[in-house]
This record gives sequence, C-alpha cells and structure tokens, in this order.
Amino acid sequence: MATAARDQLPAAGLDEADEAVRGTCEDASVCKRFAVSVGYWKDPYIQYFVRQAKERKAPEINRGYYARVQGVSYLLEAFLKKTECNCQIVNLGAGMDTLFWRLKDENLLPRKYFEVDFPMIVARKIHNIKSKPPLSKPIIETHSGDSLLIDSHSLDSSRYSIVGADLRFSSDLEEKLKKHKLDVHLPTVLVAECVLVYMTPQQSANLLKWAANTFPVAMFINYEQVNMADRFGQIMIENLQRRQCNLAGVEVCRSLESQKERLLLNGWENAHAIDMMKVYSFLPQADVKRIEELEFLDEKELFEQLMQHYCICWASKDSSNLGNVLQHLRNDPSH
Repeated sequence: MATAARDQLPAAGLDEADEAVRGTCEDASVCKRFAVSVGYWKDPYIQYFVRQAKERKAPEINRGYYARVQGVSYLLEAFLKKTECNCQIVNLGAGMDTLFWRLKDENLLPRKYFEVDFPMIVARKIHNIKSKPPLSKPIIETHSGDSLLIDSHSLDSSRYSIVGADLRFSSDLEEKLKKHKLDVHLPTVLVAECVLVYMTPQQSANLLKWAANTFPVAMFINYEQVNMADRFGQIMIENLQRRQCNLAGVEVCRSLESQKERLLLNGWENAHAIDMMKVYSFLPQADVKRIEELEFLDEKELFEQLMQHYCICWASKDSSNLGNVLQHLRNDPSH
C-alpha cells in the first residue's frame, strides 16, 4: 500500500507512483478471487469486492497466494487464540481484504479490527460495504452502543473500523486510529502484506518504530519480497518498473537477515523470517495435497524460485512470548 518517498519525487511523479501502488491492490484481489474460484481456499466475501479475472492465473501464482493466505492466517489465529481474542488487529494497507468477515464466521473476532489504506481505496471499499448486505450485515450485527459512523472515507463500528491514511506519516495515522478508539494498552497484532516495500527504508523504519513504541504488547507480521539482489529478484523488479511501480524499499529485501535486522533495529525484541517455500513445507500436508490436485503444475522450478523470493517475518514486543507462536518451525533458518 504505502509508497515511494514524498521527498524524492515531485508531486506529479508521486501521484503516478501512488497510483501504480494502488493498482497492485486490484491485482492481488483479482488473483485471490481467481484462486478461491478454483477451490484453493474458501472466501465467500471476495466476490463482493472484485471482478472475476478475465483469464486464468498460472498454477504457481495460485499456490503462492494459497501459501500467503494460510501462512498469515496461521500467525494471526495463533495470536488470537493466545490472547483469547482480547486484542486488536491493525491491518496496514488492507486493500480489499476480507479477513474481518472470515474471522467473524470462525468466531475469532478480536475486540476491535482496524484497516488502514489510501483514502481512495478506503472510499471504494466503504461503497462496496454499504451497497452489499452480505458485507454490511455482519458489521451491523457486531455493533453495539452509539450510532455507527460511516462517511465516504471512514467507517467506525464497535468491532470494525476503516481509516483512510498515508502510512508514511505515523503521527497522522495514530491520530486517526485513536479517533476510532484504538486502545494502545490492548495486545495488538499489526499486519502488512506487500506494504513496507513501497516505502523508503526510512519511512518503513519510522512506521515500525511507531508501532513498537506505541503498544506495550504487540506482534508485527510482514509478508513481502526477499532475496531480491539475485538475478530472479532483478527480473521481478524490472517487471514492476515497467508498470511504473517503484519498490522504494527493496534494499531491505536483500535477505532474511536484512528483514529480521530491520525489525530488531526498530524496537522489536524478537524477530523471525522464513521464505515461502519453507512456509509451504510446514502447512498441513493433507490440505497441500488437496490443492496440488486442483491443477497440474508444469513449472515446478519457477514455483520454487517465486516462493524463495517472498517471505513471512514476524516480530514481537512483550513479556508473554506472544511472538513464539511458530516455535514448532524447527528448521527455521532464522533461529
């Protein structure tokens, strides 16, 4: 979601760069909807946010999204269970994510769920929610107390809140979240999926530092690129640049070590990072077998290369070992 540095681009260039990043939200949502339609995982809500893809997505892309969704969900659910849902989620650069509705269906809603994204994306999401009862009804059902606040750029109910803000400016972000009753004393998990890479290293460091300094008990989950200094990584960067999409923070994506280091240097006490091939190997094997039978994968080597160029990192700052929710990953190379 968040993007290239304001101080490095003239206004017109910045708008263009931001627009390209907003486009990645659409791409990710379309890919997820396609994978859901093939049967990789269940998500009855994504259809209300995004059109069906015009063409088939390659099996390696579908498997990659499956691993991403399952890996992030595993960490989130472990945090929710450990805190008995007495916590809050802050989804940074949430786009058209449907996690709130899926957690409600699983009886795993935290005390409050926040989403943050560009105001333009937030406006579109709110429009969809207002016009589609399967989306609005669960928000109304879980709301209690005062009247539900909804305007074109923000929505605030007692359990779900959407905020239009720029993640490059954490003081503005904090002000808006607190207006929507963010409780800094509650255990908090912050999630960023392909978000920090669109910010300069300084901007993402500021955001991570803000989060570490704001919440006494917290976990940060980051999904994004890794091993980007090799030839395959360079091709990925060139492909995005052709679409005017600048990975302003790609230098932090050099390795699993550099990803961990960023978290540790910015106030987080424990940090772990594993590539998505490793995540894929740790997913429940019966379900992996099921999804591998959905489509024939011709390009096994390409799939492995792709998965080695994305990672999940998680960090914690607390006194109750909330960050050790994946301690069974015995072969974690980051230990």
